[in-house]
Amino acid sequence: MDNPYLSTASAFLIDTVFGLYILLVLLRFLLQFARADFYNPICQFLVKATNPPLRPLRRVIPGLWKIDLASIVLLLALQMCALWLIDLAGGRSPSIAGLFVLSVAALLALTLNTFLIAILIQVVLSWVGPGTRNPLSSILYSLNEPLLGPARRILPSMPGIDFSPLLVLVALQLLKILIVGPLSDLGRALAYG
Repeated sequence: MDNPYLSTASAFLIDTVFGLYILLVLLRFLLQFARADFYNPICQFLVKATNPPLRPLRRVIPGLWKIDLASIVLLLALQMCALWLIDLAGGRSPSIAGLFVLSVAALLALTLNTFLIAILIQVVLSWVGPGTRNPLSSILYSLNEPLLGPARRILPSMPGIDFSPLLVLVALQLLKILIVGPLSDLGRALAYG
């Protein structure tokens, strides 16, 4: 595109629309993997919003060891399509291998960011309304407990203070720096190198 404003606006719209749907599919995958309550209203919304593309994919792509491979394939396909359309709007044509690696890096970053935000929200909710049960706190507990539980066993217990979220947040940030950063650099080198 010759108009930089139009290409920037197009990239923004593509990133927003695809990004929101990718987040819904990722949340469904993570909550399903964490065995969250299927009857929770938030889970029900995620299932209804993501069933149209997942239902036919599941007929072709079976699950493996409690892992919903159809969701992973859909996430990769959506992310690759979004990156390709954004590059197309910017007048670039990346390689498929580069798009794949960039998509994996973007999905890993989104997963880590999802956990970061979910843990921060859970911490704030524990301060504001400790012991309150609602659909969101139930979902957050299901999502975060596989990370926070092992961290609690590592740290010494102190009455009234739980440092496990801090340990997990630091570990997630380190993963972003040590895994997502190099993967993104490799993807860019493959895509545009």
